[in-house]
Amino acid sequence: MPDFAVSDHPGVQAQLDRLARLGPGRDTLGLERIATLLERLGNPERKLPPVFHVAGTNGKGSTCAFLRAALEAAGHQVHVYTSPHLVRFNERIRLAGKLIEDEALAALLDEVFTAAEDLTISFFEVTTAAALLAFSRAPADACVIEVGLGGRLDATNVIPRALVTGIAQLGLDHQAWLGEKIEQVAREKAGIARDGVPLVTHLYPRRAADAVAEAVAEAGALWLPRGGKWDAVATGGRLAYRDSEGELDLPLPRLAGTHQGANAGLAVAMLRHQDTLAVPPAALKAMMGWADWPARLQLLGPGPLHDLLPEGARLWLDGAHNPAAARAVAAFLDGQSFAGREVHLVCGILANKDSHGVLRPFAGSPVTVHPVPVPGHDHHAPESLAAQARKLGLSAVPAANVEDALTAIARLAKQDRPPAVLIMGSLYLAGTVLKANDQLPT
Repeated sequence: MPDFAVSDHPGVQAQLDRLARLGPGRDTLGLERIATLLERLGNPERKLPPVFHVAGTNGKGSTCAFLRAALEAAGHQVHVYTSPHLVRFNERIRLAGKLIEDEALAALLDEVFTAAEDLTISFFEVTTAAALLAFSRAPADACVIEVGLGGRLDATNVIPRALVTGIAQLGLDHQAWLGEKIEQVAREKAGIARDGVPLVTHLYPRRAADAVAEAVAEAGALWLPRGGKWDAVATGGRLAYRDSEGELDLPLPRLAGTHQGANAGLAVAMLRHQDTLAVPPAALKAMMGWADWPARLQLLGPGPLHDLLPEGARLWLDGAHNPAAARAVAAFLDGQSFAGREVHLVCGILANKDSHGVLRPFAGSPVTVHPVPVPGHDHHAPESLAAQARKLGLSAVPAANVEDALTAIARLAKQDRPPAVLIMGSLYLAGTVLKANDQLPT
């Protein structure tokens, strides 16, 4: 699906226009093209600081945010590569803690395109090559790299060796590439395993665990699933972590949602099962409050969108776009005390996503759904989403856009009980919301 990335910088926009012309049809998985491209660029993937490589259906971005926070709290300089971006393409490449500057980004993308002149290259391959090239040229103590799609054939898997690898939560998504069964997904994700390198994961159902075990055995990696050599449990308002080195009593993450405790635990386990970079317990505690990951149950502050709602209203934003992520959002709402407030879900879902699976976790709840389009992208029609929501026992009122949905919510709100609103369904939609509310990721 096209990305339609835009930039206010003319040089960057010229390169983004070249990226857009590659088209979604070129986004086929495989390592041959990216390997050829990187060879032409001098094999930057072999010149990186120690790499933390993270895969997963959900939670991999949050895990990367926790890793970065802990490493920086320990005094380390960290490069970070994540996707997709929310507002600015620059968000994908963070050099030693700061988003890449426009001039450097434009030059890197141009250099990569020049090297790839006769290759049938994809959007993500160009972006990955640019990131690795940038990381190889700027000093840092560590790289945190998020897998784009899958793992085994993802462009980031051209990295020959990581310091430690990790897999966050597993679920069904991108079935056209990864398969319709959870064991197929698990095997693809576990393709990032490397000989002698720790692979730290959550505890998975039997079929998924067996698939991970097979991939680990083939690679010769050291598999460290939660519940074995390490564990992390949220209890009594704290995160209790333990491994062979001892126990840690950590605060719960500042990031909202009970699932973030699991992501934080995975990050702690990855950091504790490497001995190259020192990360003391104090840095792990700081991580819990420092980690920031926009559009993941983010409570939005004052801004043009938020101000459409009555005073005292609460407005959250989440990029949940598959059933597992939607279940986490539904659990979050279920755990809130709304004290008689009306609860609204503004939802826009891409056409290639399981819309019924995204809506199903909210079935029967006292939530009013407001389906909206996802600007610039193929999406499920709001009227169709409304019909699906009603079949699940939900009230549904489609709207032409997020602004109209919030305006309608405000118009019907009770003056003494301002509403609670959560916008979700697509990271592309989340990006437009952050931009409209003047809350750009930094």
